[in-house]
Amino acid sequence: MSQAATEKTSTNEKENFGAVLKDAISAVNNSQVASDNMTNRLVNGENVELHDVMITAQKANITLNTALQIRNKVVEAYQEIMRMTV
Repeated sequence: MSQAATEKTSTNEKENFGAVLKDAISAVNNSQVASDNMTNRLVNGENVELHDVMITAQKANITLNTALQIRNKVVEAYQEIMRMTV
């Protein structure tokens, strides 16, 4: 494969990874915002069910914890790679 083709592939992979990462962070943020909105509606006395608020809050919590665990695994993998001798 030529160097230009390799650079193009590398650039595409970086863009794809960046897009996936951005989408994942956006999903975590959206779930947190939905939870906040439901909680505010409940506090303001709007007609929302308590169980719906709790379910939304748990979904947001699970999404955030999953993202944190994935981040931790990525950091561990990076640290392990940096410890390798070439």
